[in-house]
Amino acid sequence: MTNTIDEHRFEVEADKTLLRLETCLTELDDSLDVDLSMGVLTVEFESGRKFVINSHRAARQIWMSAYATAWHFDFNEDGWVSTKSQEDLFSVVNEQVGKELGYVVSLSMN
Repeated sequence: MTNTIDEHRFEVEADKTLLRLETCLTELDDSLDVDLSMGVLTVEFESGRKFVINSHRAARQIWMSAYATAWHFDFNEDGWVSTKSQEDLFSVVNEQVGKELGYVVSLSMN
């Protein structure tokens, strides 16, 4: 998929999404250390494992890394969608965070 989102819309949508993820993850579990700074959201678990979700302005994508795996998400009207698997960002975050915490996680943009 070629990402045709303009720069201003990318910044608005990426910032809104990262802020929402920060809020959801902070409220999800007191054991998580969640930090959002300059477009980079870092989630550190009690195990010491870190996940990073960041806006990548040059590619106009959101990138996520967890468990030595990386995902790139393009924006469309349905949200942020993986360029490889077509999964949405929140589904991937739910799966990976739930895997680390050991229980089902159900975060959403709403």
